[in-house]
Amino acid sequence: MTKAVQKITLSPSRDIPFDKLVLSQSNVRRIKAGVSVEELAEDIGRRGLLQSLSVRPVLANDGTETGKFEIPAGGRRFQALSLLVKQKRLAKTTPIPCIVRDAASDILAEDDSLAENMQRVALHPLDQFRAFVALRDKGQSDAEIAAAFFVTPQVVKQRLKLASVAPALLEIYAEDGMTLEQLMAFTVNPDHARQVQVWDVIHSSWNKEPFQIRRMLTETSVRASDRRAVFVGVEAYEAAGGTMLHDLFQGDDGGWLEDPALLDRLVTEKLQAEAETVAVEGWKWIEVALDLPYGYSHGLRSLSGDPAPMTDDEGAAHAKLLVEYRALEEEYADQDDIPDEIDTRLGVLEAEMEKIETRPLIFDPLEIGRAGAFVTLDRYGALAVYRGYVRPEDEPVDETAVQDGADPAVAGQGDDRDLTDGYDSAAHAGTVIMSGGQPIGGDLPEDEDDGALKPLPERLVMELTAHRTLALREAIGRSPDVALTLLLLKLVTDTFRTSSASGSCLEVSVRQVYMSAQAPDLKDSVVAKLVDERHAEWEADLPLGDDAALWDYLTVLDQGSRLALLAHCLSFGVNALHEKVNPYGAGISAGGLTRRMAHSDLVARATGLDMVEAGWEPTVDTYLNRVPKARILEAVREAKGEGTAQLLDHLKKGEMASEAERLLKGSGWLPEALRRNDLVALDGEDCAEGQGADVDAEVADSVSEADLPAFLTDDLPAEGVSMLAAE
Repeated sequence: MTKAVQKITLSPSRDIPFDKLVLSQSNVRRIKAGVSVEELAEDIGRRGLLQSLSVRPVLANDGTETGKFEIPAGGRRFQALSLLVKQKRLAKTTPIPCIVRDAASDILAEDDSLAENMQRVALHPLDQFRAFVALRDKGQSDAEIAAAFFVTPQVVKQRLKLASVAPALLEIYAEDGMTLEQLMAFTVNPDHARQVQVWDVIHSSWNKEPFQIRRMLTETSVRASDRRAVFVGVEAYEAAGGTMLHDLFQGDDGGWLEDPALLDRLVTEKLQAEAETVAVEGWKWIEVALDLPYGYSHGLRSLSGDPAPMTDDEGAAHAKLLVEYRALEEEYADQDDIPDEIDTRLGVLEAEMEKIETRPLIFDPLEIGRAGAFVTLDRYGALAVYRGYVRPEDEPVDETAVQDGADPAVAGQGDDRDLTDGYDSAAHAGTVIMSGGQPIGGDLPEDEDDGALKPLPERLVMELTAHRTLALREAIGRSPDVALTLLLLKLVTDTFRTSSASGSCLEVSVRQVYMSAQAPDLKDSVVAKLVDERHAEWEADLPLGDDAALWDYLTVLDQGSRLALLAHCLSFGVNALHEKVNPYGAGISAGGLTRRMAHSDLVARATGLDMVEAGWEPTVDTYLNRVPKARILEAVREAKGEGTAQLLDHLKKGEMASEAERLLKGSGWLPEALRRNDLVALDGEDCAEGQGADVDAEVADSVSEADLPAFLTDDLPAEGVSMLAAE
């Protein structure tokens, strides 16, 4: 016999005057923190009550109804209504829609209160976004939507920004195929096709972090903090038709410029305009370059100008600043701690006085007619103009006639051809404006990478040895005893060897060697600054314009200063560069290059050279993106062990290079071109960090938490995970 289905009976609804309602003690919501009654009251005042209250009759002691009703579910709405009554915006007798539960119901009042709060389902962010879009499509502004739902206009803009995400990705997010943070990352670029392409690339990868999505979507753009963008200005770029990308969900440092070609054109045009302004001063030539290489003035004579005198107004302003500065110094001279505001004011006064004291140089008009200037950008995007450089071919005849006539191209390999080759055509044509360019990288195509361990690209070796040469210069410059030994070695070799002594790493002339192949960051490296600072200190002390005075100065120097000056001058002749071998006799021979490298390693050992301390690090730009995947894996294997290298083996080259940069940071790993042979040869003994020596067998297969993020092991096979766990 079939059992009849029991029919459900719902509680009746009725309107009850507000003054007949009271809050039930059975309401389970007791914590008031974070519960905003005021916003709910404003919402009820705007749109009315959207949800009825759940009430029960209040019974007297004898079980009869008293005419009052208690509210176990809906207490926050009741409190909002109470606030509206208190504000005289709602009458006490206003009928309130209620669901009336039978007083004899088996369902407890606490049960109703708990169920109403726990069975709520928060609105999905995608539904919120679609609702905001619908409201905006029907005429509401962002500010009106924000006011209606008590959020900031920025929140509304962020939700509406999700409209720029491809519909296919929105559907993936709706099905929990990606996180909200990942979805928000896609809003940085409105190109739907590119968004889908990026998701197709990374959705099965271990690296699906939002920052990686943003980086891939902006990889062809230029940050607003880039010095080119700072120089041109975002406003000028946009006025020229350039478009911007912005990230509403996190700080984007001003956004990204989407048209690098337009930006480069604007930079070139503005640099040219600045050069034309400088040309009015009467210079014979002007070199314009976005980047000037380290040693850009090599082979050029620098003019010595006189600082321009201060005007009366400048002198008065400087005196006023100086009076205030000295008064503050005297006032707080006896105090141990100077108040922060006073210390700040002293810094401002110093900066303003220094600005006035830094005077432009006034040059001899005759010298200006044969000299030139460089127009470029500094590292912060400000215009930098370096004036007063005379090329050898522009020197007066009576000054060049006393030279020994030696051809620099024959006498040494350090001739700076890159800076002077283009000057012949400019010698008699007034101002010449040229676009400076950075060296073209030698990245290997992906299809050439067959996994074999091939020799490093020759240009990369040249750039790496340029770093090493500069570091050796700095090391020689602070090692007088080693410098003297090196000098004696070269002199003895030249004197007693019957065969050619070419191939030494020291150009003892001393003729400075210009590094034609160099990375763009070489001039900003730590060792470059140390060499330049030491050079400037000596230059300030030496009486350079009078040979007799210079001779007298050198003869009265103490022995320590003489050796230090010898070491500094000698360091500029260090040549540890890898160069192309010319089999036809011109340039360096294969044997000479081998001897130069071995010679430079002796010097590196004697000076205790450490390229890690010298500031070189393996980054995507300096090494990892310039070599095949096999070389990247070899670097990680040597620094972190075989286990870590295996976890990178499945990645594409770009991802592998980025992750390898993070893993190698601080490890001290160096490519073979930068290692010291004496440390590498220790193999098995205590070896200095950074030389790329083999790791212990017990450590080779281990992976620590510091080596890789936890999510990198998610895609490993079970046996790989077991191996890591066992370790």
